[in-house]
Amino acid sequence: MVKVKTYPNGLRVIVKEIEYVQSVTMGIMVGVGSAFETQSENGISHFIEHVNFKGTEKRTAFDISDEIDSIGAQINAFTSKDVTCYYVKCIRDHVEKSFEILSDIFLNSVYPKEELDKERTVIIEEINMTEDTPDDLCIDKLATAFFGDRGYGATILGPMENALRFSRDDIFNYRKKYYVPKNTVISFAGKVKYEEVIDMVDKYFADYQGESIYVPHLVETNVYTNDVCVDKSIEQVHFGLAIPSAEISSDKRYASLCLSSILGGGMSSRLFQSVREKRGLAYSVYSFMSSYKEAGVLYIYAGVNPKTVKSAYDCILEELNGLSNNGITLKELNRAKEQIKGSTALSSESTSSLMMSYGKRLLLTNDIFDVEKELNKLSVLTLEEVNQVAKERFNSSVMATSIVGKGVKPLR
Repeated sequence: MVKVKTYPNGLRVIVKEIEYVQSVTMGIMVGVGSAFETQSENGISHFIEHVNFKGTEKRTAFDISDEIDSIGAQINAFTSKDVTCYYVKCIRDHVEKSFEILSDIFLNSVYPKEELDKERTVIIEEINMTEDTPDDLCIDKLATAFFGDRGYGATILGPMENALRFSRDDIFNYRKKYYVPKNTVISFAGKVKYEEVIDMVDKYFADYQGESIYVPHLVETNVYTNDVCVDKSIEQVHFGLAIPSAEISSDKRYASLCLSSILGGGMSSRLFQSVREKRGLAYSVYSFMSSYKEAGVLYIYAGVNPKTVKSAYDCILEELNGLSNNGITLKELNRAKEQIKGSTALSSESTSSLMMSYGKRLLLTNDIFDVEKELNKLSVLTLEEVNQVAKERFNSSVMATSIVGKGVKPLR
């Protein structure tokens, strides 16, 4: 059973009741991430996510960790291009205590200067870690090559100089713009009753205020065909290709998911079989899709020996254009459907996955996630529909590339 409540101030609450589990996962989601930031703000959504754990009006950073550990719960947060989420997973006995702590860090963080300064060094190490992880760096650069350095092309961590500069005033000004009721969803999934959740939200979010009129701006979604090179003294070469795909609410998203699975979604995929198994050109090669409110993109990644870059790149182009020109077989489509159905069904057994799915769908589309509806849309998908999307999108006519390695040159 799924129930939703929208408060007069715009705050939305969604609850998925599951009687047969022992856990509850609760999350507070805000519709903001790096895609909404200006260049001078780039990285501040992620910065705020970190420093919200550094003390409130009544708890120190240690108190937050200690109280969560004392009830056997798990607390965490993440920032993406379009969502910031704070969440706790706990057993049934500690639901209200967990939500009270989660609400406290979300609503009452005080951002002591000494804690901000300590956390800057942590975030800088996270930026350094990405720089030292070439596959992550490759995908970051690929997003920028495809979308530009604004919107969905902006990195989540932002540049080091921004992390060193952000102040308490910057945090409060940014929160004032985006951490408002109309841009917030509270999502629960697990062994909890809707009425119980509403009582807790009434209690702990009674003073949650924001601008009376809030209209989130659209993210800039220009598509570019840039080629980005990063010279790094490493043994492998890491490269990626990006092509347009379906946004989150598009009717073509299901066909695009199937095509991504067929192209590079597993060991039986075309890329794995062609690039790795038949030609031995790469250890790791795969594709995945990112769907946003205003845009979508298909990423293809490969890690190869420097001597095989051109051969691997040509092989990937061959597979892309083959999908576009010749389409797929019914056998491939059925296999892709079963792969996606399997992962969707398995994730529906996790309270954490369900909290994320219900909360994010409501936040970004104002729609209610429905596992059965998702599976049914996959089931009725026809070969003709999928091949039409392959013809329209899965070719190299509109494409961006990135490459990371020692002495690398543009792929094109």
